[in-house]
Amino acid sequence: MKSSLPESARSQAVLLTGATGYIGGRLLPVLEASGVRVRCLARRPAALESRLSSTTEVIAGDLLDPASLDRALEGIDVAYYLVHSMGAHGDYRENDRVAARNFGAAAKRAGVQRIVYLGGLATGDEPLSKHLESRLETGRVLRECGVPVVEFRASVVIGSGSLSFELVRALVERLPIMICPRWVSTLAQPIGIDDLLAYLTAALNLQATESRTFEVGGADQANYGALMREYARQRGLTRAMISVPLLTPHLSSLWLGLVTPVYARVGRELIGGLKNRSVVTDPSALSTFPVKPKGLADSIRHAIRHEDRAFAQTRWSDARSSGGETASLPESRLGSRLFDARKTSVSVGPDQAFLSIARIGGERGWYFGTWLWRCRGAIDLLLGGVGMRRGRRDPNALAVGDTLDFWRIEAYEPGRRLRLAAEMKLPGRAWLEFEAVPDAGGTLLYQTAVFEPVGLSGLCYWYALIPVHAVIFRGLLREIARRAEGEHS
Repeated sequence: MKSSLPESARSQAVLLTGATGYIGGRLLPVLEASGVRVRCLARRPAALESRLSSTTEVIAGDLLDPASLDRALEGIDVAYYLVHSMGAHGDYRENDRVAARNFGAAAKRAGVQRIVYLGGLATGDEPLSKHLESRLETGRVLRECGVPVVEFRASVVIGSGSLSFELVRALVERLPIMICPRWVSTLAQPIGIDDLLAYLTAALNLQATESRTFEVGGADQANYGALMREYARQRGLTRAMISVPLLTPHLSSLWLGLVTPVYARVGRELIGGLKNRSVVTDPSALSTFPVKPKGLADSIRHAIRHEDRAFAQTRWSDARSSGGETASLPESRLGSRLFDARKTSVSVGPDQAFLSIARIGGERGWYFGTWLWRCRGAIDLLLGGVGMRRGRRDPNALAVGDTLDFWRIEAYEPGRRLRLAAEMKLPGRAWLEFEAVPDAGGTLLYQTAVFEPVGLSGLCYWYALIPVHAVIFRGLLREIARRAEGEHS
């Protein structure tokens, strides 16, 4: 996203909170590209180090610790408040209240000119959920501090990684038949993540001496049922949706815990707010900011496309903590993708360690359980796939685009990384990546199997093979490490 900020806005110093979260993490590179001076506040600065540009500063601090905020806000012109405590333990509403009060007071002391806050959008006469009440109260507490606040109130955010969108995605991907409660017909105005980021960035150029609130949404109003149907259409999935009048948000939240356990804890809080309409009733944002939001179909299409881009740029082994050769259940995900991630260490350097990876497949086989790989190839041939007959072009050399048994080389960095894309018959898409990373006295070897299931058949395929994957992938990494050490000795 290119910057449209004038020179006066680009000279500002900006503090970003929530940079390790979804919205803040997506806003960070946009701010960096715009030319403003960016400082991030984080409880664990190390979690941000790999994401920052050389010009971005990060300071350790905690919103519940007032003493840590003064240094972070010193010299700041505009502060982005993009944090909440919903995923934390304890009373998240009280934590949000205290954090906003601490931050507002520190911003006032530091002479901050403006706070930009992202809250939730709710319209209509229905009583607010606890989550939406907390979002609105946070904005009110910030305004009481005396620093002008630009508050954006947004409906469902459409973007790969957005919790509300991921809940919709998980339900559609996993359930061929969906029992739809009343809240599925609640009207919303979903907004694409890029449009929301454009609003947040444009707030830097807003000449405001007093607090203002803007309702923001996409070009289309749609209920949650329409959102799920459009996602299913773009994914090529056929889904039956049966409406029932009795399933309340509370009962839905309990059911959600069974269907999508990864999102259950915070998802239950979001479900409680789905009874509230979230459509734009005040269109002043459209006339105030140079943003023309996309419609629902374009926003979903862009979210799916961005997932592919983010997926290619992410080191998948960072998706979960797995050490040594301990098998771990693949409940980690990026978007709809499932992971089996493992790592081990060897005492040789990355170039030496990577040799055993670069020589895998073809006539040498797969080091461990080669007969199992060949059985999979035979099954693939019976299904009309390529099987294992292609081997590899050269026993020692690799290149992007080469075939390697029933894989194709998608990414290759000699001595560092190899990513294979599966070309066998599957109810989804699959990848296998290896990476050699320098470590004190040796090398960390990462091995990550990734699967993007299509529909219920894809999920059944993945989970049914967990025991087989545990044996094959554990043994494969162990043999790669053993050969790396053996070739060095």
